[in-house]
Amino acid sequence: MNKGFTLAEVLITLGIIGVVAAMTLPALVNRTQGKELEAGFKKSYSVLSQAVQRMQYEEGLSGNWEDEFGANTFLPVLKKYLLNYVKCNGKNCVDADITVDGSTVKRVSTYKTYNKSQNVTMEWFDEGQMIMADGMFLIVNNSGNKLNNLVLTVDVNGIAKKPNLWGHDLFSFQIKGGKVLPMGHPMTTIDDAMWGSMPCDIANTDRHNGIGCAYKALTEKDYFKNLPK
Repeated sequence: MNKGFTLAEVLITLGIIGVVAAMTLPALVNRTQGKELEAGFKKSYSVLSQAVQRMQYEEGLSGNWEDEFGANTFLPVLKKYLLNYVKCNGKNCVDADITVDGSTVKRVSTYKTYNKSQNVTMEWFDEGQMIMADGMFLIVNNSGNKLNNLVLTVDVNGIAKKPNLWGHDLFSFQIKGGKVLPMGHPMTTIDDAMWGSMPCDIANTDRHNGIGCAYKALTEKDYFKNLPK
């Protein structure tokens, strides 16, 4: 008599495999995504740092040269030191004002805050945008306000790819002393009268929650493993 598995035994085995897969796959996917976001974050930081370093050297800038740039004057110069970028147009850029409770407000519907509580504020996204050849999306804040001036925000995996959350795939940096510093670093600044702080907090409901996450992403070993779901 030939020996083999009965249909019931096969179904039970498949059921067990399915349960185990359902338990382990989400964790595996999260770890993989976290690694990808971490790699993209470090790459974007390196690309921006090298471009700004070259810009400082070749333009003959020194000291706190970033204070010398008035509104909308920085990106045209920076572009010379970023290779293979694509000009941004209305079809592949961040949108501007959106409607909340019947009123037009300065928010961006493309991106949400660190804890997904609301759309991010437009004020950090309205002075220049460009797409890099590898899909990285760069947004410039160049308001002329010395406290907030020259904040570079990067979507490390591009607009079309999720999660599109500040502190997940969207990170902000500030140029201080001719160096690119992750927002949240002790030397980075923000207009306290307008914004108050640089939060990166699961419980914070501010519309700029996540702007201070870059420093944590750079300094905390398990940052990308512990992103809020």
